[in-house]
Amino acid sequence: MSVVRQIGSVALVGIATIPKRLGAAAVVVVGIAGVVGVFIGLLAIGEGFERTLQQSGNDHTALILQAGTQSEAASSLARDVPSIVSQAAQIKRNAENRAIVSAELLVAASLRKRSTGLEANVAVRGIGERAWELRPQAMITAGRQFQPGLQELVLGADAHRQFLGTQLGATLMLNGQAWLVVGIFDSGDAHNSEIWTDSDVLGSAFRRGTGKSSLVVQLTDASTFDAFKAQLVSDPSLNIDVITTQQYYSRQSARVAKMSRVFGIVIATIMALGATFGALNTMYAAVTVRAREIATLRAIGFRSIPVVVSVLLETLLLAVAGGVIGAGIAWLLFDGLQASTMGSSGGQIMFAFEVSAQLLASGVIAALAIGLVGGLLPAIRAARMPIAMALREL
Repeated sequence: MSVVRQIGSVALVGIATIPKRLGAAAVVVVGIAGVVGVFIGLLAIGEGFERTLQQSGNDHTALILQAGTQSEAASSLARDVPSIVSQAAQIKRNAENRAIVSAELLVAASLRKRSTGLEANVAVRGIGERAWELRPQAMITAGRQFQPGLQELVLGADAHRQFLGTQLGATLMLNGQAWLVVGIFDSGDAHNSEIWTDSDVLGSAFRRGTGKSSLVVQLTDASTFDAFKAQLVSDPSLNIDVITTQQYYSRQSARVAKMSRVFGIVIATIMALGATFGALNTMYAAVTVRAREIATLRAIGFRSIPVVVSVLLETLLLAVAGGVIGAGIAWLLFDGLQASTMGSSGGQIMFAFEVSAQLLASGVIAALAIGLVGGLLPAIRAARMPIAMALREL
């Protein structure tokens, strides 16, 4: 009989005995399912947050910040930067021949959350007239846009859902002043967690004068970015850094994504140790129960390799079952789950967990690794079992 047929024969016999050891087998399956579910759930946090922020930028728009700063909230541009930058040839102009540029101010305010009633920070972004052209994905879904020069607000869809008293027509107290909610917008990205208003009015209300945090510009083409950046950073009087919005939001999401991966790997590793020991105990017990059967097979000519492989296959089958169950539960529980975390803007950023196909595959692979480690030693023990000792028990 060939090695392949021997493996198949021994594996089928072992798998057929699983119902007789259902309790022990269930321990392995449930343990691995728990590891995979937690692993995928934690990684889904980073995936969702990263996706939300990366959708906020692209290669056709650039962000100008104060040199040496890593976020808009920490940036403060000199008063003449917007007018100088707007003259650059690489900036796209609209039908009225106006540069598509938005000088913006980012501040943090405090509102009460619907879920807890407790106060939490929200990012308030003062924008320029061309901001809606820069972000065409931001669409008014209720009400209207704010009127420049007035203390009027439009709220992102997530900010509207997250905070109390943000319905159309409501008055919000920001920095001790009354602001009227006139619209709700949906951009499908991180801006959904923000409140928008006129940048000059916001600067006056928050005692920032005419200062701005950042400047967002629309480039004529993504290929012009390098020339645009070189032209501006070479002027030491501007004291600015230039980055595409895609690069900026990718950088902002990297910290949370990395943190979730580290936590996911550490916690899953600790849990995996327990699941591995469970698999070891189960498969050692299975080998002991099947001692006479394995010895008989060895006595009639079955080799060691088929015995090792058959035990491993049995363990991997249980591991796959646990991995699939854990991945399925993680997808049902976490995919699309809404959460929020503090962003670099100083306010809460709403995002949805994302259980991608890649994460599901990683969870099943992790389950197979646990099964392989948990089944290897029992498989070797089965292959080395003394034939004479087992046959004396017949």
